[in-house]
Order: sequence, then structure tokens, then C-alpha cells
Amino acid sequence: MRRIRAAAIGAVTLSLALAASACGGGSSTDGGGSNDSPKTLTYWASNQGASITVDKKVLKPELDKFEKQTGIRVKLEVIPWSELLNRILTATTSGQGPDVLNIGNTWSASLQASGALLPWDTKNFGSIGGKDRFVDSALGSTGAQGEDPAAVPLYSMAYALYYNKKMFADAGISKPPATWDELVADGKKLSKDGKWGLGAEGANLSENIHQVFVFAKQHGADFFTADGKPDFTSEGAVAAIKQYVDLMAKDKIIAPGNAEYAQNQSLSDFAKGKTAMVLWQTASATLASLGMKDDDWGVAPAPVRSGTPGSGTSVNSMVAGINLAVFKNTDNHDGALKFVKFMTSDAEQKILNKAYGSIPPVKAAQSDPAFNTKATAALRDTLAKSAAALPQVADESQFETSVGTAVKELLADAAGGRPVTTESVKAKLEKAQQQMPAK
Repeated sequence: MRRIRAAAIGAVTLSLALAASACGGGSSTDGGGSNDSPKTLTYWASNQGASITVDKKVLKPELDKFEKQTGIRVKLEVIPWSELLNRILTATTSGQGPDVLNIGNTWSASLQASGALLPWDTKNFGSIGGKDRFVDSALGSTGAQGEDPAAVPLYSMAYALYYNKKMFADAGISKPPATWDELVADGKKLSKDGKWGLGAEGANLSENIHQVFVFAKQHGADFFTADGKPDFTSEGAVAAIKQYVDLMAKDKIIAPGNAEYAQNQSLSDFAKGKTAMVLWQTASATLASLGMKDDDWGVAPAPVRSGTPGSGTSVNSMVAGINLAVFKNTDNHDGALKFVKFMTSDAEQKILNKAYGSIPPVKAAQSDPAFNTKATAALRDTLAKSAAALPQVADESQFETSVGTAVKELLADAAGGRPVTTESVKAKLEKAQQQMPAK
């Protein structure tokens, strides 16, 4: 599964991303680099598994397979989420980056604006079998609308509600909640004797954004206008963030200590029976690594305000996932395209997404029975019917930093017993909007 990005992302400034230009040498006629080193590639992989060691065990056999097929050796580095965006942005300015790299799909438009990534035009997509091989929801998080994508979908994910079956049974709860009102009511029954209803990663800026984005959609709000300008203080956005923070501040179903969580501690608490529910992406593999048996937990669609998940205001997840990008200044342009073709082939998509418990963004690979299990069916259904892409705008990374920090501070207020009001939420969001680059 993907590892939640740690709060260190907040240290990255948008100016660094936008100051970057297309880096390095190579031909500019085809939008790509040279072929000066045709026998080697460097690959930065994101930490998808329970540890970096696990990722190497998953990826190394596949990279060896690629070398046997093509004669191209791939030098692998698995980078923790807490470091990945900083490393990428440094590479865009220095020109000292890998040939191929994983990026969080929410970063696509910001990194696209740097000019450092190879655009995936019709010719480049043609070299890997065509754009129509990929599902639309995944393609929607590959860059700004109207521009050639900056990356290709690799792993698709969505949020779902994971719940502890025994804790539910002990509390007399017969089924998982479908709405937020039901979740709060269940959470209050479960929050006793040192145990809590719901877990959260309150100090993790990106996780905060993922959650409040969904709440905002359910309140009919977006954080950007149609022309890409920040719109953080609308009535719907304020109400959405207050509703999320109130799960700790008012409803008291999230432990105050969760305000300091940023490194998957809430999932560990869930696996240890300290927390009854958690909203997470593709948790099954990590739950197993934490010693939780498959029969111990259930999974259901994330809640909505009312009714059932669907389109429009019943959005219940952001489109989560990992994209595969190529640096424009690669010295093995042709090899990089071959590697992307290999990693997004039907066969490799089945192997890799099975290993990580994610969903293939390649249509043909989704037919495998492994992606219709208890662990994956809810995620696949959510991606197909009720997930929405985060804003694909150049300022997205700064949005994660500014609004994510506002939510972190509000959760810290709640944990400290300080009042969280509509006015205090709006004030935090006004400050966050002022921090955004002027248009």
C-alpha cells in the first residue's frame, strides 16, 4: 500500500517547484532526453509496502526480468514519502535526478508546471500501447486539463472505511456506518475504556488534505475556482473542515493524541485494537504485516453525508494513486519509455498491484480475480463510481502545505481543549489563502 506522506512536505515551497525549468541536455525536438547511456536506468520508487525492504523484495525480481528482456540494468532506490517530494523538487532544479520516478498523483500538475517531466503526448502514449488502456479516473490525476499528461498511472487507490469486527460486535453494532451521522453515533459507542472510535493522522498535511477535500465535495465546495484561483473560505469549505475537526473537538471519537500522528500510527492503533475504525487507502497488506488476520477486519465504502456513495455531492474519496514519470533530461530516453511500457503492461500491473493491494489503472489487468476480493472490491467500486481527483492546478502542492497546516493547527487546538468555531476555522483558511502565490 502507499505510505501516507509525512508532514515534511510542508517544508517545500511552491516557488521552488515553479522556478524549476526543463533541466539537462538532450534533444528538444521530441520533448525528451538523449540516448547517451542506453544500457542503464535509474529509478526512484515510492515506499508502497510496509517497509523499504519489502518494496525491494517486490520490485527487484521485476527489474531483473526487465533487464533480461531488454539488456537494460535498472538501479533502484526506494524513497520514503517523507522525503520524496523534496528529492524530486531538488532534482528539477539541479538536473541531477533519476531517469524514471514515481510521483504521488496529486503532485502531477505542480511538477508539470516545473517543465522537468517528459510530456506524455500521443506519440509517447503510443509507445506504451495507447492512452485508452488506462481507466479515466486515473488519467484524471496526471496533470492539468488541456495539457499532455506529465505522468502515466501506475497504482490506483481509494479511501475506504476499515472497521474492527470484534469491537463492533462487542458494542452491539451490526453493520458499518454509511453516513457521517451513523459514524459519529457508532464512534461514541466505541469510544470508551481507553479505546476510540476513529483514527486520524492529524499532523500529516497531505492526509489532512485528502480528508477535507472529500468533506468539501460533499458540501458542494471546491478549494479552487474554475480558472484555478484559490477559494479556501467559501461557506462549504469552512463547513467541511469544521465537520472534520469536530470529529475530535465536538464528537470526541478521535483520540486527542492523533493530532500528533503523521507516520501511520493510526493504522498501528487499529491493528492493535485501540481504535475501531480508520479511513485508509489499500490497508490490507499493511494490516497483515502488523499481525492482523483478514477475518479481524471488514471494509466498506467511506461515509457520505446522506444516502449512498455516488456521483456529485456523494463523492467519498479522492482519486489516490501513484504515477510513473520520466525526467526530460534522461540520458536513456528510449530505455525509459521501454521501462514505463514494461511497468504498465497487463502482466506487471497484475503482479505489482497484487503485491501492494492496490488497483491496476490498466483496464485489462482489472479483470484478474485478485481485484474483486473483500480487500479490493470496495476500492475498485469507489474508483469507478464515487471518487474525484484533487485539483489539477500548478499550486496544488502549496495548497497541500497551506490548508493541510491549517487543519493540523485546528486539530492541535481541539486536542488542547481550545474551542474550534466557524470563525476560527475561517480565520485559519484566510491565512492559508494569503500564503498562496499571487495571481
